[in-house]
Amino acid sequence: MLPTYQRAIVDVIAARIAEPRRFIQIVVGPRQTGKTTAVRQAMERVGIPVRFARASQDIPSSQDWLRREWDEARTLAAQGPALLVVDEVQMVHQWSAVVKALWDADTDHSAELAVVLTGSPSLLLQKGMRESLTGRFDVIPCQQWYFRECEEAFGFSLEDYLCFGGYPGAASLKGDKERWLDYMQGSIIAPSVLKDVVALDRVTKPALMEALFALGSAYSAQEVSYRKLMGQLDDAGNATTIAHYLSLLSDAGLLTGLQKYSEKLMKTRASSPRLITHDTSLMVASYGRRRDLLLKEPDLRGHLVESAVGAYLLKRASEEHFEVFWWREGTREVDFVVQDGTARTAIEVKGGRVKRLGGLDAFAKEFPGSHGLVVGSSAAPLESFLRGEVPLFA
Repeated sequence: MLPTYQRAIVDVIAARIAEPRRFIQIVVGPRQTGKTTAVRQAMERVGIPVRFARASQDIPSSQDWLRREWDEARTLAAQGPALLVVDEVQMVHQWSAVVKALWDADTDHSAELAVVLTGSPSLLLQKGMRESLTGRFDVIPCQQWYFRECEEAFGFSLEDYLCFGGYPGAASLKGDKERWLDYMQGSIIAPSVLKDVVALDRVTKPALMEALFALGSAYSAQEVSYRKLMGQLDDAGNATTIAHYLSLLSDAGLLTGLQKYSEKLMKTRASSPRLITHDTSLMVASYGRRRDLLLKEPDLRGHLVESAVGAYLLKRASEEHFEVFWWREGTREVDFVVQDGTARTAIEVKGGRVKRLGGLDAFAKEFPGSHGLVVGSSAAPLESFLRGEVPLFA
């Protein structure tokens, strides 16, 4: 039986399938975030014949396998509208070229076959799409779960969410911290970094990539210069390598280096990044058996809360296509800056650690017309903000 809880992404997938055939729908995101479950739930709604195929590295001649599965779906479509779902499509060697040829052939013959592809990580899928599928696809991001979703599906409290994050497979393990930690490290972090990123982008220093993720997760919500990162990593290479690896981790939905906000693009690109994990569980897991410190020590708890807010903003930015930065000038700083066209909001987070005051006022003076928001205040409680109940833009 499929889980009874359905995320909003299920509505999106079902609606896209029901549209007249125009685009391939590609569901992308980190592993263990529920892509396959969401697609199966959408399949139950659409009321048309479905061919479901799961790719695997164990399949010999995987391109021929994909063509055979597509032909089976075409047989269904000969009788009327039908749907083909290919799960974990990145397992098929040079999948995008094969999909392009098959999709274009169906277009030429007016076949009524809708196509949904899923895969991890988004990095590989995006490379394939850029190579072959320009103008033929819609992307549907499937990311770690929001607080509201975990609250509704698993009964999470805010403290639960800060500690255990938004990976649904780990939710049942919150009562056994050792099993939860083993699951995070063995089923999510290690395969995400060593397989989804390292193995798929010709990373020349996989040990460096793994160490960078571990260090970056521990420093989540902090500004870390490339020089400092290189100083703490063995065989660190140069700043360009570190920046590139951070970009790969960001594409994989794991760790992002936010750039400092500036109206001058080159200055923004040259700034030291503020590191943010895409889910608080990744930060918590990086502390291993010392993770209780994150809730007890005020500065560390402050960084954990800021990481939760940053992860929330990154998820929404991926779905709504706005930009996320941070800002500092001298001793004045704000935790996050979000910008959507001409709309701009500076966000300060009250999470437990002592901060210098005046960042929002300094930002508003430097950039007139900006909206200010204090998360953790009576006007924007942390729980309400993470539930999506507080508008981001004025």
